[in-house]
Amino acid sequence: MNKSEKFDEDLRELALYARVISHPARLAIIRYLADTRTCISGDISDHLPLSRSTVSQHLKELRDAGLIHGEIDGLKINYCVCASGIEKFMALFNSFFGPVKANGFDCEINHE
Repeated sequence: MNKSEKFDEDLRELALYARVISHPARLAIIRYLADTRTCISGDISDHLPLSRSTVSQHLKELRDAGLIHGEIDGLKINYCVCASGIEKFMALFNSFFGPVKANGFDCEINHE
């Protein structure tokens, strides 16, 4: 058993999502796919300052986490945002931070 297995499933899942969205390229991909409001079969790297291979690696991470779909259509793959994956992430995020925020603690630290 590794140390992360000692934590409950929701925390492990939230940590997975947090790791996946921790890279600005992955956030840019999600935003691009959401802004297009359709599935993209073209080369997403044409719209980001990254190489095709780098974009492909980021797409795989997002797809493995369930935040996007990638369906093969002939020689291309159509990518789109997975609404249920985004909703699941948001629910986990809110269920974690909602009680934290509700506690009303506001620790201000002076950095003088």
